[in-house]
Amino acid sequence: MKKATGIAAIVIASATFCLSLVSLFLSLSSLREKAADNQDTQYVLYLGTNDKDTNAPVFSPEDARAEAEKILISHFGGYTIQDAQGGWEDAGTLYQEYTLVIYLSDTTLEDVHAAAKDMIRTFNQSSVLIQSNRTVTEFYSGEN
Repeated sequence: MKKATGIAAIVIASATFCLSLVSLFLSLSSLREKAADNQDTQYVLYLGTNDKDTNAPVFSPEDARAEAEKILISHFGGYTIQDAQGGWEDAGTLYQEYTLVIYLSDTTLEDVHAAAKDMIRTFNQSSVLIQSNRTVTEFYSGEN
């Protein structure tokens, strides 16, 4: 009798373990599907504000930010922008400049390139550094 009870306990424990694994797998699959629905690319742009030819600021920091914001709002429904200080060394000379770091989501690389083209022209830049990062985006409203 004890042997039969022991075997039954092992069978029940094994079945419970298997059901737990199935439940865990289904939960993870559901989370993965939800995350896949929210997949996005975040673009981060680094816009230097010194003239490429003279290395002098094209605008004051306040005016540079205002000009960048005009370009961004004309291309995108929204943006996030931060002030930064950039620097590099070239042929032994240290260069530093006021830099704007711009975060964009829910857009395309083509639209980002179009805005960067306007920035290059407005700020007389050689280029705008663009990073693209795969991310999960959610506009959380406090409701499930």
